[in-house]
Amino acid sequence: MQRSHLEHLIRAAGEITNEYEFVVIGSQSVVGAVDSPPPECTVSMEADLYPLHAPELADLIDGAIGELSMFHDHYGYYAQGVGPQTARLPAGWQQRLVRLQTPATNGRVAYCLDPTDLFVSKACAAREKDAAFNRALLAHGLVDLDTAVRRASMLEDAGEAQRAIAWIRRLGASLPRG
Repeated sequence: MQRSHLEHLIRAAGEITNEYEFVVIGSQSVVGAVDSPPPECTVSMEADLYPLHAPELADLIDGAIGELSMFHDHYGYYAQGVGPQTARLPAGWQQRLVRLQTPATNGRVAYCLDPTDLFVSKACAAREKDAAFNRALLAHGLVDLDTAVRRASMLEDAGEAQRAIAWIRRLGASLPRG
């Protein structure tokens, strides 16, 4: 996904819901948070988002511009309407959101996850595709491993925090030394 695609999705979600602000929490939040994200991090065709002040309207987004919609068929990318509880995120993540507002969003605002918070969320999911995504964030210097461990320790669930920290440390140990 390119930034222009995310901007289009934000603009469309705004028209559908009549909302002004959205939170992008999935992998493609990196497209809005970073000027030049690694190519390995932009392969997804979906952006997970919800209206900041009306998350219950996420179903409208799914129906109109979601997977298998006419929008998806026409443009080749889509929005997944999700809720605030979809991602596991460290305490304080809301204060670290990266604002995306451009003429292409038609004045609408998207708040995208800070790359380290996104990294921690992916560590909680712990899928192979998440490992590849997080390796790219590390390799391109967008995330510091020690900072990621500190953030993972800020997860609400202590057991989940320990699992995420262990996963992050294993990932770090698997990286080439340079």
